[in-house]
Amino acid sequence: MKKEKNQSRLAFMGIGALALLALGFSMGQKTGEITPQKIQGAAEIIGLEFTPAETDSMMGRLKTQLSNLGELRKTKLENSVGPSLVFNPLPIGFIPNQQQEPLDWGLESDIELPDREADIAYMPIHDLAVLIKNKKLSSERLTQIYLDRIKTYSDTLQCLITLMENSALAKARAMDAEIASGKYRGPLHGIPYGIKDLLTVDGTKTTWGAMPYKDQTLEGTSTVVRKLDDAGGVLVGKFTLGALAMGDVWYGGVTKNPWNLKQGSSGSSAGSASAVSAGLVPYAIGTETLGSIVSPSTRNGVTGLRPTYGRVSKAGAMALSWSMDKIGPISRSSLDNAIVLSVINGADPMDPSTIPAAFNYSSKDDVKSLKIGYFKPFFERRNHPNDLAVLDLLREQGIELEEVSLDNTVDATPLIMMLMAEGAAAFDELTRMGWDDQLVAQHRNAWPNLFRAARFISAVDYVNMSRQRSLLIEEVHEVMKDYDVIVTPTFGDPQLQITNLTGHPALCLPNGFNEEGSPTSITLLSNIFDEGKLVMLGELIQNNSDWQAKRPPMFDK
Repeated sequence: MKKEKNQSRLAFMGIGALALLALGFSMGQKTGEITPQKIQGAAEIIGLEFTPAETDSMMGRLKTQLSNLGELRKTKLENSVGPSLVFNPLPIGFIPNQQQEPLDWGLESDIELPDREADIAYMPIHDLAVLIKNKKLSSERLTQIYLDRIKTYSDTLQCLITLMENSALAKARAMDAEIASGKYRGPLHGIPYGIKDLLTVDGTKTTWGAMPYKDQTLEGTSTVVRKLDDAGGVLVGKFTLGALAMGDVWYGGVTKNPWNLKQGSSGSSAGSASAVSAGLVPYAIGTETLGSIVSPSTRNGVTGLRPTYGRVSKAGAMALSWSMDKIGPISRSSLDNAIVLSVINGADPMDPSTIPAAFNYSSKDDVKSLKIGYFKPFFERRNHPNDLAVLDLLREQGIELEEVSLDNTVDATPLIMMLMAEGAAAFDELTRMGWDDQLVAQHRNAWPNLFRAARFISAVDYVNMSRQRSLLIEEVHEVMKDYDVIVTPTFGDPQLQITNLTGHPALCLPNGFNEEGSPTSITLLSNIFDEGKLVMLGELIQNNSDWQAKRPPMFDK
């Protein structure tokens, strides 16, 4: 292990006020020595004030605590080791439905195979599945189409970290052999896909998009990838993410938006969304902590589903925030996302935060029986024509929309400090050892600075934020429980922060383009573990519009 970069790194080694005490800012004082002046300075950092007598009384205890921190740091903690405190998003008295019903996707009995390979590449999963099942298209041919497109376009988009050509073709041939023998695993049988490179796969590196880890190999394969493999999925590549799951800047460059190569793909599921948008895969796995599925899905004009916290196992995924990280699919349609979610859903003994819950969907269910609300104040404040067009479409389809407000809840903005504290803990060694200097992004709002500042969030305040989060869960549940789906602008109001903190699911759909020609989106929200209803309404929107069918011209070849 490297020695700590320099003594100033002690500034970021403590918990709350202890961090400042360890710094030794005052001139003439020995670094690491605890003095009354340092205690007063540390107290000001966290908004407290102590009398001289109180300060004197704390001296011995603070020295002991600082010594204890030194002992704690002798134990190396891998990122995969989570805290014993497990976040639970369930409101008081709420029990998810655990009765799994047969899934009815309503797939076509027959689909025509397009002549152009680009048209095949842009087909949704639910059509590709019919072609493969009917033996009109082999998994091997489909996989080769996507591999060729990845090799042609991934450098332009800077979206690929690892191409898995040999293993993908071998899996595709095996899936074709199974179909020839009469075995069919389901709609993902033989369908290629990609993953965000913070999910482990045996025999590959897992870089987390960050220079300090660019050659990192981790043992084991993540639960999500294992489930997709069992369903017949063909993994073709690991795609980029913004370093340590922020933004679209990674150690190899900036992942590009296929609609505008001068613009980044947004993040942090940057490569996953960019690849789906450019027709390099029909779907990819992303993750979201605070917008990392929703934001790149918007920027790239694709459909992203952020599942309920606890529905999908995070085993084998990089941890940024144990209480906020969520794994979900990015694809071309609501139905495609539902098909993927049905496979990756489920409790996992390797992830204690997972919650047993059924995922039910039937194409025969009547979408017009759903009770739909919309956050009217958010639409009025944002006043974007594309958002309003979605409301008009729903009304034209006979949907009655009820006005709902989310304004009278706990302020979610300060609670985001929980993410910062957990992230600083997840990458404790990165900060203490000075490896954060290797990250490309070094501005004030980049991880290196955020992780350092988070060292001064006290444990007491973290616990109290968690308590306020409990209140937020109950307040949002009171709003959501009377509706099946609530329609909201994706950005411009606090719903994105609020629902990421409460663990509610979201479906982000394309809804047109802005004046610069970049895609925009609308978001559908539901009660926890009610993703099936999101998909029902999403399907209604997408079956009666063509927003999601648009292709970036440069890649429609």
